Amino acid sequence: MDRIELFRIFTRVVESASFTRAADTLGLPRSSVSAAVQTLETRLGTRLLHRTTRKVAPTQDGTAFYERCLRLIEDMEEAENLFRRSTSEPTGRLRVDLPSRIGRLIVAPALPEFLGRFPGIDIDLGMTDRAVHLIEESVDCALRVGPLADSGLIARPFGALRLINVASPDYIARHGTPATPADLKDHFAVNYASPSSGRVEDWEWIEAGEVRQVTVPGRVSVNSAEGSIACCLAGLGLIQIPAFDVINHLRDGRLVEVMPAHCAAPMPMALLYPHRQHLSRRLKVFADWLEGLMRGIVAA
Repeated sequence: MDRIELFRIFTRVVESASFTRAADTLGLPRSSVSAAVQTLETRLGTRLLHRTTRKVAPTQDGTAFYERCLRLIEDMEEAENLFRRSTSEPTGRLRVDLPSRIGRLIVAPALPEFLGRFPGIDIDLGMTDRAVHLIEESVDCALRVGPLADSGLIARPFGALRLINVASPDYIARHGTPATPADLKDHFAVNYASPSSGRVEDWEWIEAGEVRQVTVPGRVSVNSAEGSIACCLAGLGLIQIPAFDVINHLRDGRLVEVMPAHCAAPMPMALLYPHRQHLSRRLKVFADWLEGLMRGIVAA
């Protein structure tokens, strides 16, 4: 087994956090994967991985070596591509994670066009409001909406989503229409609880260039955009939501916008991927395509 192949195996173990998952994705026996890592550790004279019965994680030396392996692998792939025809198409499988509503409403309907343009690429499409761990879950890229934590990942900004306040006509008939945030004390919200932390988010708006917040009472809380919209349609309270999410409900009158002069700040949107010196061609073309697709909803 040559050194580049050893490097590929080691990086897959780190990204999978498991010898077994790495072996499955590489199509190799687990014993071969374990032997490859042991060979590297012997050659380098250092321990690269912490091994437990539940998880595999890189040591400090292992983390540094992982970053170097990525660069060496990508340099080798780039060198090989120099001698391939420039018209060659990108190939391989991409694991992509998207917020559920964006995945269902925007990306999935447009995906046939991308796959038709790049027949050599296959997509594993995850759709969840949970913040996945890219390296541990072997995800190539993830679209995130909202402020980003300091994760060490590369972030490619895709603009920001405009937020609006909406309610159902039934709710307004029973509770009236709030005109300003001061009126919210007499209203109910469908409260949104973060799927990661469980923390219920306050109602927000921008006033005089500053973010203002208030806690609005609510009889129901949800942990997904789908649940938030469904409860709002049922007349259970006000919600703050990206405009693209409810544009059809606004058009057909099932929801109405309220307090248009007191909206929350737009939510930044970015594509995240692990630190790499060079992106794979399949990830680059997908990122370019996705950014173009997102331009349409940023303007919504």
